[in-house]
Amino acid sequence: QLALIQTNFVIDSLKKKFPQAEFEIIAMTTTGDQILDIALSKIGEKSLFTRELEERLLDKSIDFVVHSLKDLPTQLPEGLVIGSVLKRDDDRDAVVIRKDLKFKSLADLPDNSVVGTSSLRRAAQIKRKYPKLIIKDIRGNLNTRFRKLDEATDFDCIILAAAGLDRMKWSDRISQYLEPSDCLYAVAQGAMAVECCSNDSDLLTLLNSLHDNPTMLRCIAERAFLRTLEGGCSVPVAVHTEYSPDKMTLTGGVFSIGGKEAIIDSLSTDLSGDEPAAKKSKASAYASIMAESMSQEDMKSAEKLGEDLANEMLKNGADAILKATKAQMAAEIIKDKAEREAKKSQS
Repeated sequence: QLALIQTNFVIDSLKKKFPQAEFEIIAMTTTGDQILDIALSKIGEKSLFTRELEERLLDKSIDFVVHSLKDLPTQLPEGLVIGSVLKRDDDRDAVVIRKDLKFKSLADLPDNSVVGTSSLRRAAQIKRKYPKLIIKDIRGNLNTRFRKLDEATDFDCIILAAAGLDRMKWSDRISQYLEPSDCLYAVAQGAMAVECCSNDSDLLTLLNSLHDNPTMLRCIAERAFLRTLEGGCSVPVAVHTEYSPDKMTLTGGVFSIGGKEAIIDSLSTDLSGDEPAAKKSKASAYASIMAESMSQEDMKSAEKLGEDLANEMLKNGADAILKATKAQMAAEIIKDKAEREAKKSQS
């Protein structure tokens, strides 16, 4: 439902700018949509929510795909780019407390209350700040997660992206918004993106009209940061960006599983705020994002900001945390697969 809401929003936005254009929606499911009984971090496979869609893009059976940008890997298959990054909605995480409980925030919850999240990033930061809460994995789309929360007593609350709840018109269920001091958000959280083929110049021109410059620059920096760290769903990496027309500051966090160890740092870069120089040169892709009508110099600066912060944090201890985390997750993936195989053989 959320995917269709986002797709219709993009199409409606394009129709306003290009009323003569016609669109057809083709709904698909992906591997990530179908595997609901295993934590994302334990599946051990990249591009869970994108691979099948990207195969259809490359074989030209579809023209573009609308994503939550945080779901897109930082490195796309050759021949694909992000042609639009729309204006970012609320980038924060939100706490939704079970209907029959009267608590208003995580701080109000009694010891040993159960918090549902499928995100290692959220789990690490919440456990770090609220060590007496229990973190439990929860999978499924938003409808499924709400049902699991409200129709049983397995969870006292769940944590979700505020933007998704807003788009579903469910923001009235939000008990607490988590500020960056509580929980740094996921790379590109709150932003929608449109993926397409890099050689489809006509479509790229169409999609370019939807770019939001501040959002795009923030997301380039965040994606470059994650790419340089070589992080993904299996690593607790978080960010926060502050933007003004002449300056951008990126804060990044790398956490151990459970959040006991953390490296958090910030770095800033100056921005020109200039308009592109009348397309003097062909647009390039930065962190897989292409925008011909935006300042290529600022896009380059944003990408360098993310890379520089990541490299600085790697030198200051993030590398050790990432290596230990990846080793721990690899061991858990092997253990989990063995247990599932054992259950299959018994049945």
